[in-house]
Amino acid sequence: MSNNDNGIKRNKPGGWYSHYVLFVLVIVYVFNFIDRNILSILAQDIKADLGVSDAEMGFLYGTVFAVFYAVFGIPLARFADVWVRRSLISIGLLFWSAMTALSGMARSFPVLAMFRIGVGIGEASASPAAYSMLFDYYPVRVRATVIAIYSSGVYIGGGIGLFLGGVILDTWQTAYPVVESAPFGLKGWHVAFMAVGIPGVLMAIWVRTLREPIRGISEGLVTEDHPAPLKVLTTEMVAMLPLFNIPGLKRAGASLSNNAIAAAIIAGAAALLMVLTDSIAQWTAIGIGIYVVYSWAQSLACRDRATFAMIFKSKGMVYTMIAFPTISFVTYGVGFWTAPLLLRLHDTNAAEVGMYIGLGAAIGGWLGVTLGGALADRLKRRHPAGRLIIGYVAVFGTVPLVLWMIYTDSLMMAFALNLAHHLFSAAWPGIPPTTAADLVLPRMRAVAGAYYILVNTFVGLALGPYFMGQLSDSFSASGMTEAASLQAAIASAMLIFVVTLVFLSLAWRNLPKDEASRLDRARALGENVEQTP
Repeated sequence: MSNNDNGIKRNKPGGWYSHYVLFVLVIVYVFNFIDRNILSILAQDIKADLGVSDAEMGFLYGTVFAVFYAVFGIPLARFADVWVRRSLISIGLLFWSAMTALSGMARSFPVLAMFRIGVGIGEASASPAAYSMLFDYYPVRVRATVIAIYSSGVYIGGGIGLFLGGVILDTWQTAYPVVESAPFGLKGWHVAFMAVGIPGVLMAIWVRTLREPIRGISEGLVTEDHPAPLKVLTTEMVAMLPLFNIPGLKRAGASLSNNAIAAAIIAGAAALLMVLTDSIAQWTAIGIGIYVVYSWAQSLACRDRATFAMIFKSKGMVYTMIAFPTISFVTYGVGFWTAPLLLRLHDTNAAEVGMYIGLGAAIGGWLGVTLGGALADRLKRRHPAGRLIIGYVAVFGTVPLVLWMIYTDSLMMAFALNLAHHLFSAAWPGIPPTTAADLVLPRMRAVAGAYYILVNTFVGLALGPYFMGQLSDSFSASGMTEAASLQAAIASAMLIFVVTLVFLSLAWRNLPKDEASRLDRARALGENVEQTP
């Protein structure tokens, strides 16, 4: 499909249709996080039904989902850079919604994990393509605001997932207190997965009606259509698959000995962590994921030297993409474990916790991310690295409020503090993808966005909930109660913010010069950069 045939005029970005596209994509992201976050409120029932530990629930919510989400995100992002983005998002939404609904058919932990893998693969299609579309629909000066509004879907969807999950659980258990009397022997958590998955199938049809914008129009760097987009997808998929990637690496001229050395180091580190934590599945998945990403980067360096260098040789890019995922480590962990903690600490039920925690996350998160994005754009106009200040705001606002929330004796105060901490903990998601887009060319934006999502997913989603669950199990084994051990785990995990502050400072020093030299660096790498008025 040609960019000239899609109904979008060659004029400046913005206008009512841009806002309409943003609205639809926010709804897509809402569905994304309803399907992802509903697992939190269902965790206690799944644990009891399937007989799993806190660490295993953290693995199910985080690692098993995150590794496939991150790994498939790279080839799907490369595909988004050369294919019709609205179609990719539509197909992905259809797939992950079906996998969520099928999760309601699971009767064992491995089967549930398999369907969650499917959810992760499907959801990997959405955000890189959505970022790229929105960057073409809106001018550069409002990028952080637009991506922040899009990112509000995280908190709205997460909140709705908690609310719906709690209501469905309690309603079903009240209607069918004896499992044998329930239709098809379904339990509340089975029904919850089905109820939130099926509507996404209809939403996929709506997304397919969106118009595709001209790639690069917002910066006057209009990009020609790729002649063979499916070949790009095939090449990238093969580059990501262990063993299958070796011939591709050889053809590209990459060092197979370096690849083997990296594989050995990763395998050794994973084996050591398996011994230390007794978590074979966790570190096997993480190890495979890291190896796949290393191999892809090694291949990219040979196949597309310019994209590799613009991403991996920019200190401003690298430091930013480490700093913010360490915030995500805490926010994903706290987001998952808050509901189980309050159920353990207080005399309450899933419907009440889901309603108040869900509403707090939705309202506080929406306000936090939207205001954070708008403030970031204002700060950017005052200083080239001004958006990074939001990272400091997130850290220093999150720590005291989360500590107060997990240790208060008042359930209603905990609900209020859940809303309050989201004003700060949700302020930052618009910053990293916007920064990534500012540091690369239009044809590289979806991959740069996927690179951020990859790091954010591995550090935040794959490690945050699991790490807190593993710590909770360790504290519990030492004699602490289930509630006290989870409190201590959440509090201890926030020490990672020391790393956040170090890398925010390093990014602040390097970001201005990297952004100012973007086009010159691209030309030096052989890119044909011609700006149009």
